[in-house]
Amino acid sequence: MSDSEDDAITDISNPDVMTQYKMAAEITNKALVAVVAAAKAGAKVVDVCAVGDKLIEDECAKVFKSKEMEKGIAFPTCVSINSVIGHFSPLSTDTTVIANGDLLKVDLGCHINGYIATGATTVVVQAVAGAVTGRQADVIAAANTCFEAVLRLVRPGKKNTDVSDKLQKIAEAFGCNVVEGVMTHQMDQFLIDGEKCVLNKPSPDQKMDEQEFEENEVYAVDIVVSTGEGKSRVLDEKATTVYKRNLEVEYQLRMKNSRAVFAEIGKKYPAMPFSVRGLESEANNIRFGLIECITHGLLQPYPVLHEKEGELVAQIKGTVLLTKKGCERITTFKLQPVQTDKKVTDEEILALLKQSLKTKKDKVAA
Repeated sequence: MSDSEDDAITDISNPDVMTQYKMAAEITNKALVAVVAAAKAGAKVVDVCAVGDKLIEDECAKVFKSKEMEKGIAFPTCVSINSVIGHFSPLSTDTTVIANGDLLKVDLGCHINGYIATGATTVVVQAVAGAVTGRQADVIAAANTCFEAVLRLVRPGKKNTDVSDKLQKIAEAFGCNVVEGVMTHQMDQFLIDGEKCVLNKPSPDQKMDEQEFEENEVYAVDIVVSTGEGKSRVLDEKATTVYKRNLEVEYQLRMKNSRAVFAEIGKKYPAMPFSVRGLESEANNIRFGLIECITHGLLQPYPVLHEKEGELVAQIKGTVLLTKKGCERITTFKLQPVQTDKKVTDEEILALLKQSLKTKKDKVAA
């Protein structure tokens, strides 16, 4: 195969593509560590989010220094507390402060040349380090166990419809529920939410077509579990700060401010989700410019989602590569120890969890 033919291949069968995914994953993993370290009692959430975004941008600046290669934030740093399900990435004017005992979901992502690695973890802010207990431990253990099960189900030859029923069984073993509406998405170059997906908890209003996982695909396995009913709601649409360009819609904006905002988005975040915090226009009342963009479908919002107040929500997300050897997770974060008296007892799921992530090689005849 010639170099030009190899360059045209944008999946992980191309060694260069594989390298770029893993470089993005390395930066994502560093950012998760940095954000968790910054998430101390008394810290403002906006400042903690800024740590993750800055690390991603700084680390990306060190690799592939060609100005022609796009790289940077693939998903802005979000730090969602307790019953907040996700997408909380506040602006500089926000005063939300982290407290001891808070359960935090940290969600972020990096891309190199459009090859995306996202990751999310859940941590409890502690005055004194130790094992997490109580309902916090239950929900974290439920999310992590669901994630481990999915790693053994998302692999070449298996189908997306085989996943969701097992997730709810696992969550229920810990007295929890899988959150509705959350999906595990296939990713591709400059595409964070591809056509193939796993709907973690199908409902009468939301179903999915049966699809088969194939070798050389990449997925963001995203698991979100709640101590409550698992139903998300938007409490305040004005709290939304995370958006993504809708590349399928074209519209000639009329307001000068709107055109300026949209031009900046096109320059800095042409295909990836972003936080309004990352725009230079934030200080110039960007909301007026965003309204026209949103009204005419040029931007897709990621609203801040909530469970019922008082409930707890945990998230584990990792980027996985489907190769001949099986399922390889490239974004990860070491979890805090948890102590829970709940466990999975279903024999089928226990057998699944014991499976290796690597595909067994056929025995070679002597």
